[in-house]
Amino acid sequence: MKSLFLIIGAPGSGKTTDADLIAKNNPTKIAHFSTGELLRDEVKSGSKLGKIIDERINKGNLVPVQIAVETIVKAIDSSSKNIILIDGFPRSVEQMMELEKELLSKKDIKLSLVLEVIVSEKVAKQRVLGRNRGNDDKEEIFANRMEVHNEPIELIRDFYISNKLLVQIDGERDVKVIVSEMEKIINERV
Repeated sequence: MKSLFLIIGAPGSGKTTDADLIAKNNPTKIAHFSTGELLRDEVKSGSKLGKIIDERINKGNLVPVQIAVETIVKAIDSSSKNIILIDGFPRSVEQMMELEKELLSKKDIKLSLVLEVIVSEKVAKQRVLGRNRGNDDKEEIFANRMEVHNEPIELIRDFYISNKLLVQIDGERDVKVIVSEMEKIINERV
């Protein structure tokens, strides 16, 4: 049985960095997949699917739900590790419900917890605009990504709170403190 941990948060919250460090600190038991990286890899492949994804990402929009869920499940299934961290998902109620439906049909994957990394919009904006990673790091794209994040977040929180699956983490502290806290929570939940 694989234990799935979702790590959500605004653009620039540090969720990918946090998850990456946790996986690097636990290389024999934890795998990390960034939704954004999985989708960018598909874009780099030059496939027809990659072109659809690229068009959506460049505008700061979400990729079609089924594409995102299939990409994530494929990554989980292919991992040899039993603790899986997925960051950047879900980003909409529709994605959340589709993943929930998919997980109900999978007897070998259990959603153990959702960790939400909380940062102010000001901190998020400074981080995103300062990283120069590509098209998605422009001010107008950031504003759209924040809107895409903010619109469904209360419903997503409510769903996971009602299922006793949400833990919020202060993402404005030192990264070592954040990672240590997250590792402790993950280890207690497995």
